Amino acid sequence: MARPAPDYHGVDRARFETEIVPAGRPAVLRGLVRDWPIVLAAREGADELAAWLRQRASEDAAEAWFGPPEIGGRFDFAPDHAGFNHERKLATIDQLLDLILAQRESAAPWAVYAGALPVGRHLPGFLAENPMPLLADDRHMLVSLWLGNRTTTAAHWDLPQNLACVVAGRRRFTLFPTDQVANLYVGPIDRTLAGQPSSMVDIDHPDLERFPRFAEAWDAAEIAELEPGDALYMPSLWWHGVTSPDPVGAMVNFWWRDGPARMTTPMHALLHAAMTMHELPARELAAWKVFFDHYIFRADGDPMAHVAPEARGVLGERSPELIAALKATLAEPLRR
Repeated sequence: MARPAPDYHGVDRARFETEIVPAGRPAVLRGLVRDWPIVLAAREGADELAAWLRQRASEDAAEAWFGPPEIGGRFDFAPDHAGFNHERKLATIDQLLDLILAQRESAAPWAVYAGALPVGRHLPGFLAENPMPLLADDRHMLVSLWLGNRTTTAAHWDLPQNLACVVAGRRRFTLFPTDQVANLYVGPIDRTLAGQPSSMVDIDHPDLERFPRFAEAWDAAEIAELEPGDALYMPSLWWHGVTSPDPVGAMVNFWWRDGPARMTTPMHALLHAAMTMHELPARELAAWKVFFDHYIFRADGDPMAHVAPEARGVLGERSPELIAALKATLAEPLRR
């Protein structure tokens, strides 16, 4: 049975960095951003939130998702998995607010969802008014706005660590540890809803006849119920589905990685491995698993400890020249 994610109150940066992040588990940070001006505006009502956003929003358009009332706010693939159950169009924050507010009294609205709008582009000056006390100003990170109405996103993972700060409307996060991948019935890894593979299970109304192992995932799940002003810390690669039950919702996310900024997503490596290893015989796959465990996951310690540092190649200190040469090596077979 799913259990509540742990709650924390009065968290400062020192406690966040020394206790919460090292634990590697989700954490609800109650009232972390309750004094943000945008949260205070939203507390006055949807019209006040909209006025606050309109005064600061740029005229740049971004992709948003629009789903007919019959999808019940749950964005997903079409039944044949060849397309989606919603449309994707460009809209400005001003246009999105018009659509959301016009439907707030509707019992069956069109679902509207705009995710990951970079605030630097769409809300210039946002951070100056709404600072994040738990992260250093010079940390390399992406800050984004989410805006929508009553919607549900399928369980998926994100590569960066994440502080999800609720601005308006409630949010319910259903969280699963990374190792529940086999019990979440994940859809295609190379054709996704929003960049990351996602679960095919409707976590609010799971079909256990079709997806029986989801019962095991549910036993490992944690639930985070957030109010405006609350934040949720999510470690990298935790699965999470998000439900927004209110007619107007807004959230701001802070994303960051601990690795070097130059590093691209390991998802590329997974896709490359799927292309080059998918049809290998079982004995050969087992042999490659030995190599991956040794060189990548370091099951035996540093695989290059016996080699001079300057000769360790890609498994040692990597110069820009070495990285460029490696990219060329990887790209050449893909051009054939």
